[in-house]
Amino acid sequence: MVEEPIGVRQDAVEYFFYCRDIPGTGALLDELAEAHWSYMDAYADAMIARGPTVAADGVTHTGSMHMVDLPDPEAARAFAFDEPYYKAGVYGEVLIRRWRNELGRTMWDFEDSGTRDDARFLIIGHGRPGPASTDAVLDDHRRYLVNKGYAEQLIEYGPLSSDDGMEWLGSVMLIELPDQGAVDAMLQDEPFVLAGLYASVEIHHWRFGGRP
Repeated sequence: MVEEPIGVRQDAVEYFFYCRDIPGTGALLDELAEAHWSYMDAYADAMIARGPTVAADGVTHTGSMHMVDLPDPEAARAFAFDEPYYKAGVYGEVLIRRWRNELGRTMWDFEDSGTRDDARFLIIGHGRPGPASTDAVLDDHRRYLVNKGYAEQLIEYGPLSSDDGMEWLGSVMLIELPDQGAVDAMLQDEPFVLAGLYASVEIHHWRFGGRP
């Protein structure tokens, strides 16, 4: 990996989606799995990353994550709200954010180490409300990822922003680490965290998704 994990396609408009399950909807998930996969087949060429989040037991489905290259906010909302799971009432919350693919690749380009499914994580840092800039600590943030060896474990990574791309709203990371303790250790000294840029940080167990 290059020293700075940055490889942005300047013409790309990418979106991050996290759809949080309503508890007890597992039967609907099973019933509509083929409809969900068929729906996503139409977006295969635009898909950057996808996969479910699960509880600490490694079994219970808690949500669905997608990163997709789409032309505009209207297309992003159509992607989210025309999806079979959403229409059937599986999801209690849908987070849609413009996102920038800093690595310039898909999750299928990541060199799979053959790790366990429970050693991959989705980390969502929600930016504090109001104007914010990462400029003062961005270089420290990049150096931290490289110098501590985390850059090589990144699957996907990049900032969240408003629809026009002008307001920073947080960041998202898909990363391969041994366990949640390793995730906590990474975040403890991460420059964005130390600078207080996040109102909250979500950590989810995550798996590569797609058809079985």
